[in-house]
Amino acid sequence: MDFTNAFFNIAKWGHEITLYLLILLSIASIAFILERWFFLKNILLKSKVAKSNINSIIQTGELKSLENLAYDKSSLEGEITSYTLSYIKKNSKKGISELFSAFIQDKKQLLDKRLSFLASVGSNAPFIGLLGTVFGIMDAFKELAKSQGDASGVMLGISKALLATAVGLIVAIPAVIAFNFFKARVGEICSNLHNLQDLFVAYGHNYESLQDKQS
Repeated sequence: MDFTNAFFNIAKWGHEITLYLLILLSIASIAFILERWFFLKNILLKSKVAKSNINSIIQTGELKSLENLAYDKSSLEGEITSYTLSYIKKNSKKGISELFSAFIQDKKQLLDKRLSFLASVGSNAPFIGLLGTVFGIMDAFKELAKSQGDASGVMLGISKALLATAVGLIVAIPAVIAFNFFKARVGEICSNLHNLQDLFVAYGHNYESLQDKQS
């Protein structure tokens, strides 16, 4: 009995606590969405320029043009191109794929930063809202028992309780949309790096052949 009363006391404050928690999650979620938007937008703009150059190289077969990508080291493609050209001159074609894989894995962690938080908010906010609704309904029925059957009070309490579920969904939906959107952008950037990796494997073979001919 004491445990039941204690739980009802928790329910009295639990509804408001869950609402405050959802508001805090919403603020953090919006902040992270804006940060990721500007961060990935900047990288993706440079990646699209590099992608255009890569497509041109694929169509023309001029592997020598890959070296031009190294001029823009502010892009991920330019950064890995600079590393790879220096690596090929020292080690020829051996280990190019491994170098790219390590680079992509390292940068993917940077690109995916804070996306796990958005995924967690998207999957858990509705449950937090539902918990708040349960607490609110428990408190409403307790008040109904005290009011000796006056239903107006419990109806008001239930309507307030349902607010938590609504807020949970309002917090979760943008987080899920943003997570899927950003994941697609990260996939696009990584796909471009993988295409560049294949070109550099071919470039490494070509560079090795030229070195053999000169020797």
